[in-house]
Amino acid sequence: MKTPIRIGGLFTAAAAIVAVMAVPVQAHHSFAMYDVQATQVFTGVVTRIDPAPNHLAIFFAPMNDERTNVVRDEAGEPIVWSVEMAGSAQMARQGVSVNSFPPGTVFSVGLHPLRNGEPGGTRDGGLFRCPDRTPPEPGMHCNTVEGNIAIGEDSLATPTD
Repeated sequence: MKTPIRIGGLFTAAAAIVAVMAVPVQAHHSFAMYDVQATQVFTGVVTRIDPAPNHLAIFFAPMNDERTNVVRDEAGEPIVWSVEMAGSAQMARQGVSVNSFPPGTVFSVGLHPLRNGEPGGTRDGGLFRCPDRTPPEPGMHCNTVEGNIAIGEDSLATPTD
C-alpha cells in the first residue's frame, strides 16, 4: 500500500527551507585580535589592495617622518603594514578601490594595531588620500595637504601613546 503524499506538509517544509536560506548571514569575526585601546596613525605608500568581499585591506609601506621615503627593515626592504576596512562594495562606494588607490598612492589612516605585534590593524577614523606626487610636510599627514581627498566624514584619528 502506498503512503499518501501530504502536499501541505511538503509545502511547509520547502517554505521553511527557503526562509532559512533567505536570511542573510550575519556571522563576523571578533575584533579581539585588535588593541582597540591603542591607535596608531600612519602616512604610507600603497603597495597593493586586497579587495576581499568581507573586508578590503590596503597594504602599505609607512613613510619616514621626513616624508621622503618608506621605512625599511635591516635588509633594506620596505616594512609593509595592512589596514582592514569595511567590505569592498562599501569601500568602493566611498571611493576606495584597486583603481582609485593604485600602488604608489600616498594616504594617511589611523588604525587599532594587532595585539600580536604583526604590522596590521583595523581602521580607526578617517582616511585621507594625498594628491598625486604630493606627500605631506615632514611629520604631517595627508589631511593637511591642499587638495587631499577625504574618505568618509571622520577626521584623522589621534594617536595614543
